[in-house]
Amino acid sequence: MEFLNNIYWGNSVQAYLFFAGIILVGLTFKRIVSRFLSRLLFRVFKNFAEEVKIDTFVSILLKPFEFFITIVTLFIASKQLKHPMGVEIFTYTVKQGNLKVAESFKIGHLLDKIFLFLIIWSVFWIILRIIDFVAYVFLHRAQKTENKADDQLVPFLKELSKFIVYFIGFFVLLGYVFEVNAVSLITGLGIGGIAIALAAKESLENLIGSFTIFIDKPFTVGDAVKVDGIEGTIEKVGFRSTIIRSVDKTTIIIPNRAMIDGVLENLTRRNYRRVKFTIGITYETSNTQIQQIIQEIKGYLYGLEGVSDVQVNFESFGDFALNIQILYLVHQDNYADFLTIKEAVNFKVIEIVEAQGSGFAYPTQRSV
Repeated sequence: MEFLNNIYWGNSVQAYLFFAGIILVGLTFKRIVSRFLSRLLFRVFKNFAEEVKIDTFVSILLKPFEFFITIVTLFIASKQLKHPMGVEIFTYTVKQGNLKVAESFKIGHLLDKIFLFLIIWSVFWIILRIIDFVAYVFLHRAQKTENKADDQLVPFLKELSKFIVYFIGFFVLLGYVFEVNAVSLITGLGIGGIAIALAAKESLENLIGSFTIFIDKPFTVGDAVKVDGIEGTIEKVGFRSTIIRSVDKTTIIIPNRAMIDGVLENLTRRNYRRVKFTIGITYETSNTQIQQIIQEIKGYLYGLEGVSDVQVNFESFGDFALNIQILYLVHQDNYADFLTIKEAVNFKVIEIVEAQGSGFAYPTQRSV
């Protein structure tokens, strides 16, 4: 058809139809093709991830594959047009032997660079999502074991792997898109490299701190810790920092360097929780009543399961009360259960004091 050969704005009608048709087909079928590619790639991990459903893998890879297909579709479609791809943006000279040759940089060249950048980015995005999936599988397996160190190690290795991929991707983009010699760039940093190293000093210290945490294992995910006055439960040990969930349910992020440099107390690993308090009874209480109160409190505490090292003593003469010190250890890891036992003891102490005909003292003033 002769109509298809008509030229409008530098391109034929046929070129415009091919351009629109490629975009229409690509965007219409990108979801189907993305699912197909995801399921095809899953075969590589099928034996590795038998316990994980294929839909999980597809959901993780779907968006980066769709982005990749969209970029490739637009790239192929743009190749159907001659205008404005040939429009010159600027000229520059290149040396070929002893001669200097003038070359022009056109819109088509710019678009090629942009598409190349986006295609490489989408490929590395797919690689990052594959790392997410592998980490998901390992974390799923780690949660089935009693060893909490696995739950801590998997997120760290995931972040470390991603950092390496980002690093490689950065130099791949420099080399292929911006045509920079990465080796020459690294060796030519000189003083600038030293400055960068100094600027990254804290990041390096945090990285070393994370390795120290995994080697020494002062805590694992799920442990209750107290560091520099901050108390909470370890949620995640990352590449740079550790995330703690405080008692108030707030998220606290502490650099790994601070976790190993500061005074750290692992509350989960302690065998017992210590309770120590003093009660003051009235001066009207007789010696026999005091001794009976002490014996009954001791008898009650010794009879409690998980309670040991009981000490109940007539400690001192206070300004307004006779002070009895009560001390015991509770073998209970769960904090809520510990509070329940502590509350029961407190109620029982009140009951014993009142049953002996005594009472709790409070500041009084008597006139003579």
